[in-house]
Amino acid sequence: MNPNLRFNEREIKKIASRYDYSISEKELEELRPKVIKRGYLLKSELQHIAYWKAPRSSGHARTNPDDYVREITFFAFQAKSERSRIEILTILYGISWPSASVILHFCHSDPYPVIDYRSLWSVGLEAPNVYHFELWWCYAEFCREIAQRNHVDMRTLDRALWQYSKENQ
Repeated sequence: MNPNLRFNEREIKKIASRYDYSISEKELEELRPKVIKRGYLLKSELQHIAYWKAPRSSGHARTNPDDYVREITFFAFQAKSERSRIEILTILYGISWPSASVILHFCHSDPYPVIDYRSLWSVGLEAPNVYHFELWWCYAEFCREIAQRNHVDMRTLDRALWQYSKENQ
């Protein structure tokens, strides 16, 4: 796995400015300080994140018990191991690797990218049939490096990766 950005790094902000996703992310961005302070997600917040990432399959997240959502997300946000942070979230019903990455992206104090077929394509990687930690971590480290080198936050980079794929894939 050797990710390689398909566009010039100097274009990140320009491409991100064209970002056009049908569901608003304003409420998700407002979650971050509340969730970081509290240390876990509420079931309603999990449902909102699941809907933003995958509206058609988001109903599955509703079946998770409230206390289970709090306990699993608390563990994920407190975990020291990167593998534990992402993989524990996928045991929540209706939360796949891409949805788990959205949870970390919007709700963790560390910078995390959103992983999905669009963003992977924009860095020259193919979306697998089954996601795994090695792919996730390679992608996350690559995105952190790109964001840091270009002085952009992870949300800006994520918007650029998604939009570039939408325009060119």
